[in-house]
Amino acid sequence: MKGWSFEARISRAAELAKTHPAARELLTFYGKLAAFQKPVYEDLQSCAQSDVRALMRYFPELIDLVCRSGPEPLAEFGATHLSTEDSRLELLLTSWERDAESTHALGEERRFYARVLLQPFAEHLAARGSIGSEATVPTCPFCSARPVAGVLRGEGEGAKRSLLCSLCSTEWLFRRVLCPNCGNEEKDALPAYTSEDFPLVRVEACDRCKTYIKSVDLTKDGLAVPIADELATVALSVWAEDHGYTKLESNLLGL
Repeated sequence: MKGWSFEARISRAAELAKTHPAARELLTFYGKLAAFQKPVYEDLQSCAQSDVRALMRYFPELIDLVCRSGPEPLAEFGATHLSTEDSRLELLLTSWERDAESTHALGEERRFYARVLLQPFAEHLAARGSIGSEATVPTCPFCSARPVAGVLRGEGEGAKRSLLCSLCSTEWLFRRVLCPNCGNEEKDALPAYTSEDFPLVRVEACDRCKTYIKSVDLTKDGLAVPIADELATVALSVWAEDHGYTKLESNLLGL
C-alpha cells in the first residue's frame, strides 16, 4: 500500500497547526519540509531516477530552508558540516547504504538532513516496485526501515492495523496483538493508552521491551494523515517516555 501524497501532508500539517497550538511550530516547520520534498519527489518520478547522487543538487535549497525556518542546532550543523560537495555526498551514501539499525549512529542532525532527502527518493523507488504489503513483518517489506506510526482502519466491528514506514511511506498489514519490536503476543503486556485531548491517536506500548508506537485511528477521522497527525501529538510521546517507554522509531524531526 502506498502512502499519503505530499500535498495531503502539507494540507494536514497546516490544518493541525491551527488546532494543536502546542505543536504549531513543529507542524509549520514540517509543512515547509514536506513542501520542499514534494518537487524533489516529482522530479525523481519524471526522470525515473534511481541513483541517490541525483539528490546532491537539492542540498543548497534544503540548507537554506533550515537556516530560515528550522531550529538553530540543525541550521548550524548544515552550515558547518555540509558546506562541501564531499561532505554532502558522504552523508547521502552512508545513510542510504547503511541498514536501518545502524543509521541511528549517524547522530540526529546528520540523520535529519539525510532523511529529508532520502524520503522522497525512497518513496519514488517504492512507487515503482512491487511490495508485499500483506506480510506481517516488523520492518518495511520494501526498504527494511522501521515504522514511524501505525494506522487503524475499520474491519467488521473492530479495526485492523497496518504500519507506516519511516522512510519510504510504504504501508503494510500487521497484527494488532503483536509488538513490532520484540514479537510479544501477550495481550495483557501490550497496553494501549489514549487521551481525550487526542482522540484519533493512541499509544500502543509493550511492557516486555518497553517500546511504543503511536497509531492513528482512521475510523474516527478518515481525513487524518498519519505522518502529520503523529507529529501533532508530541505530547503523547512525552507522556509515554515519562512512563518509561522508548519510541520504536523517531519521525522526520527526530521526535
